[in-house]
Amino acid sequence: MDFSSLIVHHLADAPLARWGAFVYTKHMFMMIFAAALSIGIFVPAARGRGAVARGLRSMAEALVEFLWKDIVEPAMGPSGWRFMPYFLTLFVFILLMNLLGLVPFGASATGNISVTASLSLLTFFLIHFSGIREHGFFHHFGNLIPHGVPWVLAPAVFVLEFVGYLTKTLALCIRLFANMTAGHLVILLFLGLILLFGQGSVAAGLAVSPVLVGLTLGLYLLELIVALVQAYVFTMLTAIFVGGALHPEH
Repeated sequence: MDFSSLIVHHLADAPLARWGAFVYTKHMFMMIFAAALSIGIFVPAARGRGAVARGLRSMAEALVEFLWKDIVEPAMGPSGWRFMPYFLTLFVFILLMNLLGLVPFGASATGNISVTASLSLLTFFLIHFSGIREHGFFHHFGNLIPHGVPWVLAPAVFVLEFVGYLTKTLALCIRLFANMTAGHLVILLFLGLILLFGQGSVAAGLAVSPVLVGLTLGLYLLELIVALVQAYVFTMLTAIFVGGALHPEH
C-alpha cells in the first residue's frame, strides 16, 4: 500500500463533483454537513418552551452561558451580548468541523488552510466593522495610534498597528490549521508504521500493532480534546480582538 497516497486521501481535499468551472469538494461537503448539523441541533432547541429546560434546549442554554461567562463577557463587557449569535455560531461551526474529521469516512475541513483563512478574514472584518460602528471611521483608525505619540512617528505607528491586526488574524488561521492537521498526521503515521513493518515481515507487523494501535487510540482521545480547545481558542481570541476595537482604552 502506498502510504503517501493514504495520507493525501485522508488530509487533502478532493473533488466530489464538477459543474463546469465549479468543483464541489470533500471539505465543502463537510462544511455544509457541519452547518446542517448545527441547524438541526439548535433550531429545535430554540423552539423549546416551558420553565424548565430539557434535552437539546438544556444543552444549548448551558453552551450559551458557558460562552458568555467564560469568553464574551470578560473580553467585551456587557456590550458583547449583541455579538453572542456570531460567537455561538463560530464556536459550534469550528467544533463540529473539527470533530467530523474524527469519524470514519469523515474529514476535518479545518485542516484546509482556505477554510481557516476565510474564518480568520471574518474575524479581521468583524474587528474593524465593530470598531467603525462604535466609534466612527476616523476615530476607530485613530485609536490605532496611542496617545502621546509624536506626530512625526504617527504614520509609522499606524502602519505597525494595522499590520499587527493582519498578523493576529494570520496567526488565528495558521494555529487552527496546524493543530488540526498535525494530530491527524501523527495518527496516520502510527497506523502507517504497522503497514511498514508488515511489508517487511508479517510477524513484525503483528508484533508492533498492539502498541501502535494503543498509541493511536490514546492520541485519538487527545484529538477530541484538541478539537474542543481549538474551537475555544479561536472564539476567545476573536472576542478579545473585537473587544479591543470596541474598548481601546483597556
